[in-house]
Order: sequence, then C-alpha cells, then structure tokens
Amino acid sequence: MAKLRVGLLFGGRSVEHDVSIVSATSILSALDRSRYEVSLIGVDQEGRWHLTSADRALPEVLAAPSVMLPAVPGATTLRALEPTRAGASPSEPSAAAAQLDVVFPIIHGRGGEDGTLQGLLELAELPYVGSGVLSSAIQMDKDIAKRLLAGAGLPVTPWITFSGGRLDRDGLSAAAERAESEVGLPAFVKPANSGSSVGISRADTMAELVAALGLARRYDRKVIVEAAVDAREIEVAVLGNDEPEASIPGEIRASKSFYDYEAKYHDASTQLLIPADLDPDETETIRSLAIAAYRALEAEGMARVDFLFERSTRRFFVNELNSLPGFTNVSMYPKLWEASGLPYPRLLDRLIELALERHDRRSKLETHPPAATKPIGSGSGAS
Repeated sequence: MAKLRVGLLFGGRSVEHDVSIVSATSILSALDRSRYEVSLIGVDQEGRWHLTSADRALPEVLAAPSVMLPAVPGATTLRALEPTRAGASPSEPSAAAAQLDVVFPIIHGRGGEDGTLQGLLELAELPYVGSGVLSSAIQMDKDIAKRLLAGAGLPVTPWITFSGGRLDRDGLSAAAERAESEVGLPAFVKPANSGSSVGISRADTMAELVAALGLARRYDRKVIVEAAVDAREIEVAVLGNDEPEASIPGEIRASKSFYDYEAKYHDASTQLLIPADLDPDETETIRSLAIAAYRALEAEGMARVDFLFERSTRRFFVNELNSLPGFTNVSMYPKLWEASGLPYPRLLDRLIELALERHDRRSKLETHPPAATKPIGSGSGAS
C-alpha cells in the first residue's frame, strides 16, 4: 500500500518559534515511517519557507536556502514550493512537495494557530490537522473566545478588554484604574492573541498592573485583564470532529505563582499530575465542560481545554482553548491521551485520519450555484 504523504509544517514568526521546532521534532520521531512519507516544511523567523525531506534535523531545514510561495495563493500554493537540496534548479519542481496528501501544521502562536495558516491551506485545497479558519481564530483570541463561552452558558472568570487604540489614547494608568474598578486585584494581564504564557503577568498592585499592561501591549494590539482566582490549573485533551472525546484530566503544579513560559519549558520543578486529583463527579463534570467548550468554539481535530479549579468553591472556570497544543516530550496534550489509552503514535494517526475525514466531507459541498430555469432578473415581475 502506498504511503500517505505528510507535510510537517513548523517554525513560524511568532514568539513560540522554538517551541514549534521541539514539537515538530517529537512528532517526526513518532510518525510511523512504514505508513507515512514525511516532508519537512519550515518557516523561519523572517517568514521565509524552507522544504526538504525528513532525513535532516529540523534546525538544519531552517538554515537551508529558502523557497518562494506564489504571490497569489491558490490550488497550487504549497505544490509550488521548490526544493532546498544542494544544486537544485530554481525551476525544478520538488517531488516531495508536488503531491502532499495532508499537512500537519505545528506552528504555535500568531501565523500558525490564528486562522491565517489554515486559510492558506484551505486555498491550497490541502487537508490539514486541527481546527478550521474560524475556530482557530476564535480560540487564539482570548477575548472573543470568552464572549462565546460565556454566551454558551459556560463559566469564565470576569474580564475586561482594552484595544490598542484605547491604551494609546487613554494611557496605561487610566486603563489600570478602570481594570481595578471593574475586575479588581489581584488580576492577570494577557495579550489577547498569544500563547505559551508569553507576555502574561500577575498584578497584585496598581503599579504592577500598569507594568503588566505595558508588557502585554508589546505582544498584541488587544489586551485583557482577568480576575485572579485561587485555583488549581487543570487541563483536558479533546479529540474529534463531530463526535469529540475528552481525555482524563491532568493537573499542572508550578513552583511559581502561575504557569508561565519558564515554568512550561525550562523549570524542572514543574509537575504534570495525571490523572488530576479530582473525585469521580468532578472528573465527569470537567470532561463534559471540555466537550461543551470545544463545541461552543466549533473546534475540530484537537484542542487542549484549560480550566481553573477554584479551591474555595470547587468550581471550574474555562480558562482557554488551544487549537494546536504543544507536542513536546513534556507537553500535556499527548501525555493526557497516552494516560487515557491512546499512545503518541496512534494519536498522530488519529489526527491525520480526522483531517482527511473533514476534508473529504467539505469536498462534497457544492461550489456552483444551482441551475436556473431562467436568467436572474428576467420575468414579468422583474424591476
């Protein structure tokens, strides 16, 4: 049986570039080479695209000569990528890129999980792993996601949003005063569109709140301020398209005041507890909430749903959804599924199956208007 041709797309221009490389390295090592022929497609931090076969280390891919994308995306967008192998002619097509069956994008952050990359893949008519354009954009934007989750009746912490224009016009001090009045202190300040906790700060005083707004503003034009709750951080992995399934929950225990970038990727004292210490009813509740949140934001393929479990009330709050969660060897998403009985290689198989299933379903939709019995605007009643 012919191997399925998979394009592993990684890197990107976001602050999570290095995390993406580690995630892609883990995925590459776990993909079954008896089933898949893998092409590596790397995007460097200047936005240049690079392509090669899977026999090179991922950082080497990004150091190779770049390839060009057509000016106007279309059905041949990714098929027009040129090879990076030494001595290749600029006009020589790449066999690896000429016929991709599916793309596995693992570019975290802006330009990878915000709907823009998904739009490119849609225009290229390529099946791809993960949520579509709309859901990816919604999950990335913490403000819009909270609005939709709250509208669906799901519990979220109180928050307030500031646009870049308002922050520029009114100043950070005025924004801090309003946030303190409406949300209170302590609070968490976040760029609305960022991942891996980059640009996020906890503020316990007005001075810290002003500084936190300034930091978050460096990473996004929109900033949110959320009420801090004394809570445990619980995560659930969700997998599926129309009939999503939830993993057992896991808990993050960081030595710092919250699970920031350093705690996620560099702090050896950070603990991932699987399963989380919850009673059976709480476990069932959080899994149901995870699927409800997944559906509310129209997620497909996969998402990691992050919760806050308030200690005093034992209430769950949906914190956020991550459409392309980390796949490093310390990442919660694959670990949760492994603990739920789905090993890493089989998880990758299932994600690829879901991508092909969704693409097949979408490809059956009509793209031409119905045949008309008479020209539009004709007839005795036309005016």
